[in-house]
Amino acid sequence: MQRRDLIKLSPLALAGAVGHVSMAEAQTETQNVQALYNVRSFGATGDGKTVDTPSINKAIEEVAKAGGGTLYFPAGTYMCFTIRLKSTVDLYLAQGCTIQAADSPKSGETTGYRGGTYDAAEPNDPWTPYQDYGHNHWKNSLFYAENEHDFSVSGPGLIFGKGLSHGIATAVRGGYQPFKAEQPGVGNKTFALKNCRNVILRDFRLLKGGHFGLLATGVDNLTLDNLLVDTDRDGFDIDCCRNVRVTNCTVNSPWDDAICPKSSYALGYARSTDNVTIANNFVSGYYELGSVLAGTWKKFAEDAKVSRNGRIKCGTESNGGFRNITISGNVIEGSKGISLETSDGAYLEDISITGNTMRDTIDAPLFLRLNRRNRNPKETLRKGTLRRILISNLVSYNSAASTACLFSGIPDNLIEDVKLSNCYFGHEGLPKQMRVGWGDDRQPMTDWRTLKVPEKEEDYPELLRFGPTPSHGFFLRHLRNLEMSHIEIAPATADPRPAMWLENVHRADLFAITAPPQENFSLHNVTDFRLMWSRAAKDTTLANADNQVV
Repeated sequence: MQRRDLIKLSPLALAGAVGHVSMAEAQTETQNVQALYNVRSFGATGDGKTVDTPSINKAIEEVAKAGGGTLYFPAGTYMCFTIRLKSTVDLYLAQGCTIQAADSPKSGETTGYRGGTYDAAEPNDPWTPYQDYGHNHWKNSLFYAENEHDFSVSGPGLIFGKGLSHGIATAVRGGYQPFKAEQPGVGNKTFALKNCRNVILRDFRLLKGGHFGLLATGVDNLTLDNLLVDTDRDGFDIDCCRNVRVTNCTVNSPWDDAICPKSSYALGYARSTDNVTIANNFVSGYYELGSVLAGTWKKFAEDAKVSRNGRIKCGTESNGGFRNITISGNVIEGSKGISLETSDGAYLEDISITGNTMRDTIDAPLFLRLNRRNRNPKETLRKGTLRRILISNLVSYNSAASTACLFSGIPDNLIEDVKLSNCYFGHEGLPKQMRVGWGDDRQPMTDWRTLKVPEKEEDYPELLRFGPTPSHGFFLRHLRNLEMSHIEIAPATADPRPAMWLENVHRADLFAITAPPQENFSLHNVTDFRLMWSRAAKDTTLANADNQVV
């Protein structure tokens, strides 16, 4: 490394140059200096043709050896395979900078763009059966770090995952060449971080992120802020992580989940995801790939074969658990809503959901599920818990109405201590034709009175798999200690189904519920039921109720 490769800046000057150091830090530590390196000085060209990965990785290693600093990427297009992030090295992507994932090897080929490949996926035996391929490997990514600390990627530049696989080799999305994730040399995700700490991703834009825009596994003290992600699979998967902040981000993910805390078995043991803040984000699933980034916001055609997933979800991977999570101030549009799911024996508790708004969700805005899929080692099997869930100040407008908001445990394991308050649920009303079943087995059904909602105790937890429900607002089954107050359920067209179906529910206090005047509360094996000050029915107190309508 030569002196001309290194610019010494005070913290104050660096803050102005690349936005890395805060003003407070600059004022209190002016005696220190921050090292700023230009990636071009290490041989990177940014010409959109040369594979710049060797130069970039060399630069990162040199900066790390020198004690750390900021590696600056000027405007240009840097064609890359796997970039290996290191402790104390910050990457800053300037305006006009694009980090482009070079094309992976195509089917039947051993190398990709200009003979390059992504790092080989590491083995993860014997834990591979407990989560899918994408969760089991980290090295085969555009950006990779393991056991590193105190690093960041920031700046207004663009990361374009053109050459990455989204995990389904036969599916063309956005007109881009698909790749087979399991094939050697193929890149599978944009960021893959394992067992790291003190990580910041901020301000950049991400187009077409592969299977995951970010897979963070066992990462503590993680900040994701002001990111724009327009992607072909998952946005952020936050797996077995603690002390996480996801704020001020825009995530358009039509084919999978947008923001998704998980707690898989990928580390070889069960580790919980704790202390997570998900706040002030925009989440969607019905804009064409790239249109959010371009600012055109082009919606998919009505008949497009797109799942319009989006949503904020805890699960399905749920081995370790979830604690102390707040989901607040988010805007959700044209996708699924908010889901809390524990299926593999984990606890999911102490969750606050407040101040969120939703429009045009493709199914019901809320889904709470406790069951026993048990995708984990037999020696670790246990009963999961879903309890102490507070939901307040939620507005949902024009949601699909075939399936109601569904909260369901299983007969021998009940959801506990759920409180909803100050919520508005406006939906389309009874569909002209509903379908029962799942996937190719779906059949038309017109009489809602014949509906039987399956238990699916050991199945994958997905709201649509339960089919239509015999209620239009809430379907509540296998719960204990439920409180609902100041809730309005407003179908846009007539819906003869009751607003709420309660089954195997013990202690339900309902206060100030508003719904169209009809028989609104269908009670089945319900104890300690109280309804007061409701515009949906007269005040009612029942010690026991079975097959009774109020």
